[in-house]
Amino acid sequence: PHSDFTNFVLTCHLALSIPKNGQNQCRLTVGDETRQWINGRTMLFDTSILHDAINETDETRYILMMRVWHPDLTDTERQALQFVYDCLEFPDLVSNDPNTRQTTQQLVESMRTFPKLNQNKAGAGFGGGGGGGMLVLTVCEEKKL
Repeated sequence: PHSDFTNFVLTCHLALSIPKNGQNQCRLTVGDETRQWINGRTMLFDTSILHDAINETDETRYILMMRVWHPDLTDTERQALQFVYDCLEFPDLVSNDPNTRQTTQQLVESMRTFPKLNQNKAGAGFGGGGGGGMLVLTVCEEKKL
């Protein structure tokens, strides 16, 4: 079991391909509660709580992992945390040169903007909006050790 000591985000696992699906061979324990991954289902949990993943098969388990802001955070707290993460990825956000800062801010903003898609009717599909929130997507695979 391990903890990442990060209680300001929640982690979501979407089971994509689980070996021996539904046979309780691939499990996640968070605190005192254990659940098995089931293809197509999600689990949302707090990784600051001790947790452990088990794969008792010889096959690879595939999940899509997403991290989302904890719902108890205020907008100000989310913005402050996002700024810290942005500065780690783009150190020029705190450059002494105003032009460098502005260029970097524009780069960060452009990375949060979803591409506009051609829409045949209003409200169809994605597009237009901006990000504004952290969402990290990772496809994870795990084999039995």
